[in-house]
Amino acid sequence: MQVLRRHRRTVSGQTLARELGVSLRTIRRDVATLQGIGADIDAEPGVGYLLRPGFVLPPLSFTEEEIQALVIGAQWVSRQTDDALARAIKNALAKIYAVLPQEMRVAFDDDTVYVGHPQRLVVPVDLSALRRALREQRKVRINLRDALARIPEQIIWPIMLGFVDGRRFIAAWCESDGEYRVIGLDDIVTAEVLVDRYTQSRHQLVKGWRSREMRPCNGQGEVC
Repeated sequence: MQVLRRHRRTVSGQTLARELGVSLRTIRRDVATLQGIGADIDAEPGVGYLLRPGFVLPPLSFTEEEIQALVIGAQWVSRQTDDALARAIKNALAKIYAVLPQEMRVAFDDDTVYVGHPQRLVVPVDLSALRRALREQRKVRINLRDALARIPEQIIWPIMLGFVDGRRFIAAWCESDGEYRVIGLDDIVTAEVLVDRYTQSRHQLVKGWRSREMRPCNGQGEVC
């Protein structure tokens, strides 16, 4: 089930067998078993398998390591991102905790790992609005500090948020010069999410960005 979840698209039986170290016959048998207990798995001969959303693993399928990983990840999200995501992750953890059997709650309450609070940087950008712009592929009008940009006001197509060493960044395609940029949010003076949507797929833009050598977004030879 976990291997199928990792593959968001159709995956061949040979690939599953190789990753799990079993025979193709075992894969076919196990898929049939999963289908029998309610997992919505499309199986097409010669093509492969696709797990449809909706099948929920029982709570006992979580190991102690997996539960601790969830808790540590939740701490990081709640302390490194914005208030809206912090509330969302707390709600998600509460739902998980509610369905855990008593013996597994010890791992959930384990405090052996601590995630620190970073220095709070004041940025003029509403991160929840920016994340919505990313999901909906909306353009954003920004004004950069004069020392950082030849054209202070720009229209960007935001494609990815980054959290690195306590700082927050936005990767975007800029309409003014047709280039990709990585911009520190603390370098933005104002930001406005526009009604207009950009037409290219955000996922394709991310691929294009990753395939090109980044150019500095300021005049000091440094990638922001």
